[in-house]
Amino acid sequence: MDSASASASSPEAEEDEPGLAPPARMTTVSRHYFGGASSEHDHALRVDIVENIEEDYGMFVWPCSVILAEYVWQQRTRFSHSRVVELGAGTSLPGLVAAKVGADVTLTDIAHNTEVLNNIRQICGLNDANCKVVGLTWGEWDEPVFDLHPDIILGADVLYDSAKFDDLFATVSFVLESSPGAVFITTYHNRSGHHLIEFLMVKWGLKCLKLLDGFSFLPSCKADSLQGNIQLVEIALEKAKPK
Repeated sequence: MDSASASASSPEAEEDEPGLAPPARMTTVSRHYFGGASSEHDHALRVDIVENIEEDYGMFVWPCSVILAEYVWQQRTRFSHSRVVELGAGTSLPGLVAAKVGADVTLTDIAHNTEVLNNIRQICGLNDANCKVVGLTWGEWDEPVFDLHPDIILGADVLYDSAKFDDLFATVSFVLESSPGAVFITTYHNRSGHHLIEFLMVKWGLKCLKLLDGFSFLPSCKADSLQGNIQLVEIALEKAKPK
């Protein structure tokens, strides 16, 4: 198996009784191993993730995150000393692996979702990872988006809601335009249809540089515990921005 979980949960307090603390969140810490046999006793890197066992979107390690994190690990010489931004970071496993192999990492998620952002900060502290954590909502042109100049943008399972696709691609396109030579690397379940993604890439002036089956490079010890048709794609601007 690719991860081991250590339970750190507490029961919820009864509702509506005065003087009681708010209901406690039911959480667990999952451990993710990279290198070697990817096991507790034989690995090069371990990342611990605080998850909400109620499986909130932003507080659960989805299969796409495991696959993208493994890709970062296997491409670690490429990521070392790179500037990396993870969009929709959630539990931030890919971004944390990038930080651990030497990247300068900024982790972002929806600006108003303070619970997810605070959980990201907690996870960074747990792993002694010096990452910047920023609230960034796709399609909104607040100050943080203008300060991003990455070499690589990461996104794990950010293509889950077709209603948000345009906002995501608008943000990706804007950041790529302000970061010459940068690429966007994302993993996604093919449930939404690759043809729609291809259409949006054309619409926003983007092109596919690489398309891989997510399981083609995943160690068997991790692949055995995951399911789905997961693709990894690298995306860049179709044309360089005029000087």
